[in-house]
Amino acid sequence: MPVVKATPEQIAKAAKIIKNGGLVSFPTETVYGLGADAFNPSAVAGIFEAKKRPFFDPLIIHIADINTLDKLCKNIDKKTEKIAEHFWPGPLTLVLEKKNIIPDIVTSGLNTVAVRIPSHPVALSLIKAANTPVAAPSANRFGCLSPTTAEHVNNQLGNNIDLIIDGGPCSLGIESTIIKIDDSGIYLLRAGGTPVEEIEEYAKVKITTGKEGEIPEAPGQLPWHYSPEKQIVITELPPVNKERSG
Repeated sequence: MPVVKATPEQIAKAAKIIKNGGLVSFPTETVYGLGADAFNPSAVAGIFEAKKRPFFDPLIIHIADINTLDKLCKNIDKKTEKIAEHFWPGPLTLVLEKKNIIPDIVTSGLNTVAVRIPSHPVALSLIKAANTPVAAPSANRFGCLSPTTAEHVNNQLGNNIDLIIDGGPCSLGIESTIIKIDDSGIYLLRAGGTPVEEIEEYAKVKITTGKEGEIPEAPGQLPWHYSPEKQIVITELPPVNKERSG
């Protein structure tokens, strides 16, 4: 699979691939994403197939301009607007009521959609050049550790996608924080790159941890979401020598 440097020419090529219904892996500040045109159901289906991801696990839509939010979501209140304006671009995802323009495959049939604006310049350039919201989960096989370099992506998905843009190692290395806001408060659906304490301090409200249900409201809520491939062995620590301790 071609792994290319993040030059303007290659970003333009990647944008064309997305507009034509293909799959492109690109860097964000959190992890590498696997992107497709969010308005193209067939392209989005390719994400699930490439990752071997279950179709009941919804995707995050990445946008480059906060004004795009009105095109995708409805009933956006002032509290949500202020949080978005303060924390975007950045590793925070908001779960909001979706408009019908978003294909059901993106949201796994839910009436809500997860949206964020990444802060990585390559991701922003790609989304702007593609001129469409980009549905993009992490660019790994489902259940495996998320990729933080182009090499990680190539090792896991190289034969299943059209292009990998190498923008260097991701600065955070963990996924975005996901929250849902309604009249009763703010709920944490997934911990991640934006500390909960920062959101609480800004919003002046205590965040409640969302309950895990049979059907996830957002990515990363399944109990086996992060799983290393290598076997983990836990060994018993030797007893402490009390005469030598202290």
